[in-house]
Amino acid sequence: MKRILLAALALCFGILPALAEDNVLLVQQGAQGFVVWHGEGESKLDDDTALELMASATPEGGPERSTEFGPARAYELPEGVLIRLPAAAKDRALLVDRDACGHIKLWHAEGATRLTDAQLTDIVLSALPEGGPRLRLDGLYAKAFVGKLGVTVTLWKAPPRK
Repeated sequence: MKRILLAALALCFGILPALAEDNVLLVQQGAQGFVVWHGEGESKLDDDTALELMASATPEGGPERSTEFGPARAYELPEGVLIRLPAAAKDRALLVDRDACGHIKLWHAEGATRLTDAQLTDIVLSALPEGGPRLRLDGLYAKAFVGKLGVTVTLWKAPPRK
């Protein structure tokens, strides 16, 4: 229990080692394979807009709301709220979550990090609720945690091998 609390605090305060961008991913297993959500992306909605969209979400899609990325609509799904931004240049979907500290977390459909299916498989298989073992993936370290929406993985640069 103590490890889970420390991991949650580390994630909330950003003290885990990290890449400059896109250092946290949410990996979900779907019927067509892995769905990867990114901790960073182009469509950065502010908390107030995200909260308004969350409050209006319905399974069929709530009312359309204007955002800086064009019109947005929120859908209530069993695993959370999905915000669609069809007019955005990239990053047209956001999955809304709350982190361990209760803050709003937006997972982005598009991001900088690209992992292979083999790497994603290794990550998912290594995940534990308190954090699985550290993996080395082509110059990166990865540590995976099982969460309510899927597997959350933190990535950071690994030192060069000697």
